[in-house]
Amino acid sequence: MTARSAKPATPRPARRPSTARRPRGGRTPGGPRGFHIRLRRAWDRPLTAYYLILGGSLLITVLGLVMVYSASQIKALQSGLAPTFFFRKQLLAAVLGGGLLLAASRMTVRLHRGLAYPLLAVSVFLMCLVQIPGIGVAVNGNQNWISLGGPFQMQPSEFAKLALVLWGADLLARKQDKRLLVQWKHLLVPLIPVAFLLLGLIMLGGDMGTAIILTAILFGLLWLAGAPTRLFVGVLGAATLIGALLIKTSANRMSRLACIGATDPGPGDQCWQAVHGIYALASGGFFGSGLGASMEKWGELPEPHTDFIFAITGEELGLAGTLSVLALFAALGYAGIRVAGRTEDPFVRYAAGGVTTWITAQAVINIGAVLGLLPIAGVPLPLFSYGGSALLPTMFAIGLLIAFAREEPAARAALAMRQPVFGRRQAGVRWKTMRRRVKKRPSGER
Repeated sequence: MTARSAKPATPRPARRPSTARRPRGGRTPGGPRGFHIRLRRAWDRPLTAYYLILGGSLLITVLGLVMVYSASQIKALQSGLAPTFFFRKQLLAAVLGGGLLLAASRMTVRLHRGLAYPLLAVSVFLMCLVQIPGIGVAVNGNQNWISLGGPFQMQPSEFAKLALVLWGADLLARKQDKRLLVQWKHLLVPLIPVAFLLLGLIMLGGDMGTAIILTAILFGLLWLAGAPTRLFVGVLGAATLIGALLIKTSANRMSRLACIGATDPGPGDQCWQAVHGIYALASGGFFGSGLGASMEKWGELPEPHTDFIFAITGEELGLAGTLSVLALFAALGYAGIRVAGRTEDPFVRYAAGGVTTWITAQAVINIGAVLGLLPIAGVPLPLFSYGGSALLPTMFAIGLLIAFAREEPAARAALAMRQPVFGRRQAGVRWKTMRRRVKKRPSGER
């Protein structure tokens, strides 16, 4: 036998040396790609929404206190009051609101749902009291306040926003559990009649700005409930028609509509406030004239610490300050949408979406009016403008979002891992660093 001749093996081509080194130990590569990966990982963490809501709302409130103090001093002195009068009232409201935020963030979803009907009943009762002579107080032509004695007043319509969010979310969640939202009558009744009741009581006092915010909350709830496009467009068209009729029949509202984009006060100075708001923003430049150095707050700009505090912010802190405020509201809105989108509880979805719609729509309407892009609606900037009646329910609503963000399964597990254990030692485990746990080695092992 002859041995088979072995076939020579084909030589493999040599590997080219790789120019990019693979990260050892799963480390993130450097450069722009590594920064993008780290940012994406941080953005996808389970506690991102929790920290955005908590940190963003606290930063807006603290910056708002600073700007209220700066913008209200001249107004207080012109009224014969102490320069810190408005600041002290706002600080007291912020402290009370902080207590409400903490309480709401620790309450269970079941307890939040239990507050829906009592809060709605109390809000309707108080808004009825506003229309009784001797009890209701008119401010700037709108009778929507109740005097609490001394310098303190309350605006019940601000609490109606929170009532509509909680009650509407509870109503839609119960109907969704019974699979009734596929029928138009269950989607509209009694949500639309109750919302129209609140809107009617608010419009009796002439406060169209708050009525617009309640309408936005109603549309947000209908959108989250999956209202058909025809139904949604029909309700939107009816609301637009009613709003146009109310504006057409009021000379004051028509003058506000005519001041959109105005650069001159016009005849009779009807656009004085809108134009001087633009003057304040334009004179701020990129970094502002300095905290407390505003010129428009010296009697030129009406309501510098309430509706037009964003204009004073632009004048004193410049474009950098206004963009910071916009970024904080954008982060708050994103976090609210994220909470509403990641939950499986229908009540949490509707309530988180309603609160996010409320705060975002009110911020857009206020800032749009200051920029001259929207008519002046007379609504404060949430968490930022002066006004305890607006601050208290808004901070409670922020507490709602924090509670919902904590209730996500991944967030709950992450928070449980971060809670320290005092007075107990875990068997076989010792803490070597703050980030990892290392098992104890048995004696004799090297």
